[in-house]
Amino acid sequence: MVTLAESERVPVSLQVVRLRSPLVLEGIDLGPCTRKWTPDYLGHVGGAREVKVHVASVAQMDFISKNFVYRTLPFDKLVQRATEEKHKEFFISEDEKYYLRSLGEDPRKDVADIRKQFPLLEEDIKFPKFFKEEQFFSSVFRISSPGLQLWTHYDVMDNFLIQVTGKKRVVLFSPRDAQYLYLAGTKSEVLDIDNPDLTKYPLFAKARRYECSLEAGDVLFIPALWFHNVISEEFGVGVNVFWKHLPPECYDKTDTYGNKDPTAASRAAQILDRALKTLSELPEEYRDFYARRMVLHIQDRAYSKNFE
Repeated sequence: MVTLAESERVPVSLQVVRLRSPLVLEGIDLGPCTRKWTPDYLGHVGGAREVKVHVASVAQMDFISKNFVYRTLPFDKLVQRATEEKHKEFFISEDEKYYLRSLGEDPRKDVADIRKQFPLLEEDIKFPKFFKEEQFFSSVFRISSPGLQLWTHYDVMDNFLIQVTGKKRVVLFSPRDAQYLYLAGTKSEVLDIDNPDLTKYPLFAKARRYECSLEAGDVLFIPALWFHNVISEEFGVGVNVFWKHLPPECYDKTDTYGNKDPTAASRAAQILDRALKTLSELPEEYRDFYARRMVLHIQDRAYSKNFE
């Protein structure tokens, strides 16, 4: 994992775009948020407005099995509970974990933007200007309990993870290792990435992991399609800024979360499903033979030779 300080820009914006690899940026001017966004300050600014949060009785949250529940809390109560190891008030258990992923006003139509959902915080934070304003997609405000671990997944847009307060450990995997991650949609079935069950997931051992630690004020560039698993080592606040690095027409216009595959990829997947259904009309021996030929054809026509 490469770490790049502000003083080393050459310029950083060009390096970020061209490298297509994760990059930790240090010394970026993020505004006063890193010193101002204490729990007391956030609770005061957010007040009693209600927010929907993920609540889990375990530290490793799994979006595939949905081992969490959604609950609504006043924002100031969420901040208070998320800082605690044990709770006097709780939904499931006294050591339950909380995770806020901010949403748009109407999540079915509106994207998350901290400048709209939390306007009093807007003047506290500066987004790194590594993309054009018209490329901006969303800015997602996140709050996590200490010890919380999010599932491994990928996003279809480039983004910055701005660690405003607290510490996070981030483990990433290259898009080229997707075949080893046991995917269900955009998410990996392997929850415990530090101690994986290799009897159940033997190929996971082949996936090359990249790891970094983020302190308050650090910014991690996560290129589109890179898998990432985020562990909050202490209570912390972060903001993800997503932008469209592909032409706008490549993206699904109904996508408000930034996690739907590009339209061309979705169409290709549908065509593949129809092809596989057609292959199922053949006896097993023929089906196996022609499926292998299809794989070779895909490798020859679609696999890139420009990546290691």
